[in-house]
Amino acid sequence: MVKHVVLFKFKSELPADQKAKKMATIKEALEGLRTKIKELGYIEVGINSNPSETYDLALISEFTDWDSLKAYVVHPEHQKVSAMIREILETRACVDYEF
Repeated sequence: MVKHVVLFKFKSELPADQKAKKMATIKEALEGLRTKIKELGYIEVGINSNPSETYDLALISEFTDWDSLKAYVVHPEHQKVSAMIREILETRACVDYEF
């Protein structure tokens, strides 16, 4: 099994209300991938509620193997959500590990 953990920090110059709305939209879109990408075994998305932390959104997902993760990354539905994220993305951190 492979766990895919991603942290997103969005552009700080976005007005707070606009940023919150976009994050909610991204969260919903990511969670919607559960029914669209068969290789995606599990997905959890959380919006940071601790103002003293740097990152805005966390994604935790699980795949049966590395090939499933690779298929997820290039899947057209994932690419649509990735494009939405890139519009407001400042930085991203990722860790993929076997468990």
